[in-house]
Amino acid sequence: MKSDATGKFVSNELHGGTVQVSSPGENLGATFTVRLPLNFVAKEQPSHDSPSESMTNLTGIQILVVDDDADMRELAAFILTEFGAQVTTIASAVEALTFLNQSIPDVLLCDVAMPGMDGYSLIQQIRKWTPQKGGGIPAIAITAYAGEINQQQAFAAGFQMHISKPFEPEELVEAIGQLLHPIGQGKSFKYQSESTPHTC
Repeated sequence: MKSDATGKFVSNELHGGTVQVSSPGENLGATFTVRLPLNFVAKEQPSHDSPSESMTNLTGIQILVVDDDADMRELAAFILTEFGAQVTTIASAVEALTFLNQSIPDVLLCDVAMPGMDGYSLIQQIRKWTPQKGGGIPAIAITAYAGEINQQQAFAAGFQMHISKPFEPEELVEAIGQLLHPIGQGKSFKYQSESTPHTC
């Protein structure tokens, strides 16, 4: 099973790390927690704390991933937990609304092309809520469509950022870091290699 494969990867490749999965109940998603040994964490810490590097530390950040693709949910959860985040995965927008009525995460990562209620409708519904109820939650749209029109559609709906599939782990983590700690003006985010500046 895929969950077994993920656990083995964490155990073998991360030198003694463990992964735990828990769920508060049916249709309420699952939370992935990865624990790494202290010697591994120390080894992976950067030697200097530049703004771009500090963004990759997601320790304690609660992230809700909404995607009807099970493989994409598992991939996003594994990437983000590896960087210290607490991740809850949900398969539909309707389930996400139920979850958000009970708990407000720090970041929403949402696919836009889902059956039934899509990601655009989900974020539009969320933006109608008061900030106290989660209406201002930082949100990133994930989509297979990378055109300018698609980006503008995501921004108009209420997302602050837009990332196209497939994405690199560093791209996803750095986008979340920038969303939580803005370093420039504007809504769009385009990931580039470290040798070139980011465009905001």
